[in-house]
Amino acid sequence: MPYQRRLSPARARPPFHNLRSADAPLLGITMSMDDQTGRERIVSGHERPEDDVNIALRPQTLAEYDVGQRQLIDNLRVSIDAARGRDDVLEHILFDGPPGLGKTTLAHIIANEMGSEIHRTSGPALERASDLVGILTNLGRGDVLFIDEIHRLPRVVEEYLYSAMEDFRIDFVVDSGPYAKSIPLHLEQFTLVGATTRAGMLTGPMRERFGIFHHIDFYTPEQLEKIAQRSALLLEIKMTPDGCEEIARRARGTARIVNRLLRRVRDFAQVMGDGSITVEMAQAALSQMGVDAMGLDDLDRKYMVTIVDYYQGGPAGLNALAATLAEDEGTLENVVEPYLLKLGYVIRTPRGRQVTARAYEHLGYPAPEGGEKDDPSLRMDFQ
Repeated sequence: MPYQRRLSPARARPPFHNLRSADAPLLGITMSMDDQTGRERIVSGHERPEDDVNIALRPQTLAEYDVGQRQLIDNLRVSIDAARGRDDVLEHILFDGPPGLGKTTLAHIIANEMGSEIHRTSGPALERASDLVGILTNLGRGDVLFIDEIHRLPRVVEEYLYSAMEDFRIDFVVDSGPYAKSIPLHLEQFTLVGATTRAGMLTGPMRERFGIFHHIDFYTPEQLEKIAQRSALLLEIKMTPDGCEEIARRARGTARIVNRLLRRVRDFAQVMGDGSITVEMAQAALSQMGVDAMGLDDLDRKYMVTIVDYYQGGPAGLNALAATLAEDEGTLENVVEPYLLKLGYVIRTPRGRQVTARAYEHLGYPAPEGGEKDDPSLRMDFQ
């Protein structure tokens, strides 16, 4: 629960353009702390403690999950209906895609549709084989075991999963040396649902043991509008259609971000207005939080400005950019660049990173003469 302090009647409410970061607690604003950057990023797709309210916003069935990912949902419905028709256990499923697009939500929906329980854990949380054994032996027939960030499983734990997924048994070794014994533990048939943001880091043996693969892609602004409208209805937030459109347009194609922005704009509307989210209120609130018209925050813009100001638009090596920005290379490559690449603001060349004409236009910089032309194939087309 974010810290809040009630404003006294004698204290005048400051206009948006005079707000400082110190005023954030007064508005109940809690920015997101990105796992890899250590920065407060409200546009981060990673789950945060403040997103616990999203549990109440999650669709519970496939019928409620009627926004976007149509092909995925149709295929998933066929698999679930077929398994239920045979009174069988659903095959193991792997979801991959950027954070915040609904992988965890789909795991819960699968459990609800199959009428089973879900047991949730994550790759980094399973440090020892005994941690996994304890979970597996408590699964009932048809239960769903959801492992988030499954690519981060320790190798020894992953190897125990092989036989569990394939034969529904594990061989647990006790003692050591000449007294070592292998005890076979038979498991109930279960469904493993794995979620990963980096499918390429999964080992070959692990990938081969999944029977169903689904990639989750970014949402369109129109789909995010429907998500925001549904969330506003559940949270009893008054919002105009153009205010909803403004929030959806800045949500970076991510469902978790649109819900987070909706709640933060609601705080502004409650303190600075009559509680209703209009387009003017949404624009003022999001601009104050550093989220521009394309959903970019200060770190995104600083990254592009550095390439323009220090490296004449590029190409610039990742090592050099990391040193100039005092950021980790992995942070730039895995956190900052993906969305800029989707928008077509940055391209990766054999010689390094380079900004496009679209980036110059967005930053308000004049494009250099004879510079790189914008490639339409790099654009993020939501239509």
